[in-house]
Amino acid sequence: MNTLARFTARCLRSPAASSLPRAAEARAWTASARLLCSAVDLQKDLGQMVKKDKVVVFMKGTPAQPMCGFSNAVVQILRMHGVDGYAAYNVLEDQELREGVKTFSNWPTIPQVYFNGEFVGGCDILLQMHQNGDLVEELKKLGIDSALLDAEKESK
Repeated sequence: MNTLARFTARCLRSPAASSLPRAAEARAWTASARLLCSAVDLQKDLGQMVKKDKVVVFMKGTPAQPMCGFSNAVVQILRMHGVDGYAAYNVLEDQELREGVKTFSNWPTIPQVYFNGEFVGGCDILLQMHQNGDLVEELKKLGIDSALLDAEKESK
């Protein structure tokens, strides 16, 4: 079942649905109410999604097959640091998710990275954090030891 149908069904099962007009002439209004309700539910669901895992990435494609250079760069940066167990959501599979996450973060581009439910940024921010060493520190706060630190220790 697609996301819109799932969210609309949930909305229509809610107590607020009983106040929707039943008349035939109200079909257009009801349809727009469903879309509004699904958008509200999507934002709520996004809040839960970003908190579910320590690291969450909304990207084009998957970590195994990124579909844009920026998503690929985020995957490569995380891979260099040894971050494997992260949640990745392919926004190309769901247009509502793609637009909803932009609204949720107030950030216009994909990929988007979250640590412990907090928006970090996109590819440019993650790359900057990687280059200046901040990413190692942020991962440490998450309880993740960067593989780059291990490689550095081994080279000494």
